[in-house]
Amino acid sequence: MPQKRTSMKKIRDIIRLKETSDLSERKIAKALNISRPVVSQYISDFRSCGLTYEQAKTISDSQLLDLIQKRKVKRSIKYETLIGEFPRYIQELKKTGVTLMTLWNEYQQENPGGYSYSQFCYHFQVWRNASKLTMHIDHKVGDKMFVDYAGNKLSIVDRKTGEILPVEVFVAILGASQLTYVEASSSQRSEDWIKSNENAFLYFGGVTQAIVPDNLKSGVAHSDKYEPTINFMFEDFADHYQTAVLPARVGRPQDKALVENAVRVVYQRIYAPLRDRTFFSIEELNEAIWDLLEQHNNIPLQRLKISRRGLFEKIEKGALRALPKQRYAIKHCRELTVQFNYHIELREDRHYYSVPWQLRGKRVRVIYDERNVAIYYDNTRIVQHRRDYTPNGYTTLHTHMPPNHRSYAQWSPERFIRWARSIGDNVEKVIKIALKSRKHPEQAFKTCMGILNLVKEYEPDRLDKACEKALDFGFYSYKRIKNILDRGLEKDIFTEPKDHHISSHENLRGSEYYK
Repeated sequence: MPQKRTSMKKIRDIIRLKETSDLSERKIAKALNISRPVVSQYISDFRSCGLTYEQAKTISDSQLLDLIQKRKVKRSIKYETLIGEFPRYIQELKKTGVTLMTLWNEYQQENPGGYSYSQFCYHFQVWRNASKLTMHIDHKVGDKMFVDYAGNKLSIVDRKTGEILPVEVFVAILGASQLTYVEASSSQRSEDWIKSNENAFLYFGGVTQAIVPDNLKSGVAHSDKYEPTINFMFEDFADHYQTAVLPARVGRPQDKALVENAVRVVYQRIYAPLRDRTFFSIEELNEAIWDLLEQHNNIPLQRLKISRRGLFEKIEKGALRALPKQRYAIKHCRELTVQFNYHIELREDRHYYSVPWQLRGKRVRVIYDERNVAIYYDNTRIVQHRRDYTPNGYTTLHTHMPPNHRSYAQWSPERFIRWARSIGDNVEKVIKIALKSRKHPEQAFKTCMGILNLVKEYEPDRLDKACEKALDFGFYSYKRIKNILDRGLEKDIFTEPKDHHISSHENLRGSEYYK
């Protein structure tokens, strides 16, 4: 009759009592109602696997059982030859497309009488696990989407120059079903990072409770063990999709083990089949990636006998949050100082936007996308303008002007020109030049108003003559024209004489003198 297997509960109790009490092996056997030799064997096996009691508490039952049931292997020449290759195998497995099956085939060619594939893998796993264990994580459905860029890049070819251009490869995987999304992008910049994360949600047809990225700059502005600073754009994207960003902890590879394993599978099932193909655009490359991706997601998982796609449809699809009605609009953030004219300049468009005049000289936060420009002060949004791409243009709200500027807001260049024309032709010319010479509209309006109001102090004819004199000298300011009128200089209009006859004089030698 076969011996009854000891339960994992009793195995853990054996380890706990031996490590935390002074009980002998005989007393432990009596307390647990099992034989002393069994207790002695489990204690010996546990100690030989190199685990501490604290480590044993953190791993799953299956992992612990695999380790403590390890038997001593007779260190034959065959075994010594195999384990001598393990350090090199670790390096080889880091290379694109290399698997244990690849290494075993090479091992069999060099050692025809060597271990079978299953024994080969067993010895390798025991050797590797003896040095380091990873934490087992049970992933809840709809909980997390793990995202990262593959370390190795793919490439496209420039049709015109023939230059080979490397491209990034984004990988996202759902925790529970392991449904995977892959796409190529031109860079790891924030805009490409956001677009790839959004495309992953669209591919999955829903939103997870959280996104778990590595600590790359596009996602995490400043990494920290306790309070990492999320990149502004990525945080705003997460708000739009009503999800959270939970960066992987620095130096904790178990936090991103799932996506790193997904990357290794992507190397085998996408990179390897594409290695000899040439692509001339990212769009063309992505089409090929997505064809292979569908094959990958529909391959049955060995243990569960169901594909990632099937598992997703069965357990995880219904747990995802609904997608928002609109896609995320890429936003940018700038810290700017309000100029003296109570406007901020958006350098990308060379366009100016107003804020309340009381904020002149203050630092404000400007958040903008392709449609809107929002301005914040003291963490409060004070205004949102419609984005205007007109260079050197101004978007100004009447309520933002100081009281003495608001009266000018009702005026227009056409109105000033009509008023000037009613006074005189020269006044009209001066006003037109003044309107064109000022950078800011309100500055031009003030000058025009000042010049035209001079008609209240002086006769229209005098003002027109003063403007004529100003035009001769290239003066178009209110102060210069008023100075001409105050001093009566408009009466002394310079006119070039029509007759250029020069009177004779005894000291004038004439042209004959030089012959």
